[in-house]
Amino acid sequence: MTSPEKIWTAGLIVIGDEILSGRTHDKNIAQVASWLQVQGIRLAEVRVVPDVESRIVAAVNDLSAAYDYLFTTGGIGPTHDDITVDAVAAALGVPVVIHPEARALLERYYETRGGLNEGRLRMARVPEGSQLIPNRMSGAPGIRRGNLFLMAGVPHITAGMLDALTGQLEGGAPLLSETIGCWVAESEVAALLRQTEAAHEACQIGSYPFFREGRVGANFVIRSTSADALTACAESLCKGLATQGHAFTPGGI
Repeated sequence: MTSPEKIWTAGLIVIGDEILSGRTHDKNIAQVASWLQVQGIRLAEVRVVPDVESRIVAAVNDLSAAYDYLFTTGGIGPTHDDITVDAVAAALGVPVVIHPEARALLERYYETRGGLNEGRLRMARVPEGSQLIPNRMSGAPGIRRGNLFLMAGVPHITAGMLDALTGQLEGGAPLLSETIGCWVAESEVAALLRQTEAAHEACQIGSYPFFREGRVGANFVIRSTSADALTACAESLCKGLATQGHAFTPGGI
């Protein structure tokens, strides 16, 4: 279901001491952002927080109030430091309960893997009133409670949970983009970029400089939910670059 007139937004909380220490390199931000864009939802803010309940609670309260959807990755496993469920339940003001369907899923999954022990049972815990997000990769499901989604930290498991959510969230028109590359210092065309964006209210222009082959250049990325507006803005920017004597490369450099 889509509502093109509304811009739907999401926040993401990446949870884990291992991310902040550098021991683990996060890969979920990019895949969550890309998936959301296809759903017509814009990732508006990302916070990386430690395995500290008060910090997770604060982030959940802030981002759930600011955006239409909130996703978390990490901290829903079987060990003592997997405290995302507890923190989210505290933020929502509800108790933590064992979800019967989650318990049944785990019992089946671990039936030939040593059985369901205390640690594994932790993965059946959810904030009261939650639904499950299917997880085909391992026994432990993700958790959905309204517009809040708790997902695994392991990237390929996160990807499977996102796949299970595809088409389940209301969003708006997908954000389209077009890239124009130019061997020019962005400071030389800053005024042109600003004027072009101002003249095309349905578009946003981002400038991404680089240094290659001993030269400076930049890729200009135009974004819009309207294909016609995107085309018009791109044509205007290309014309402006040519007028100033700058060769440009459609598609970027």
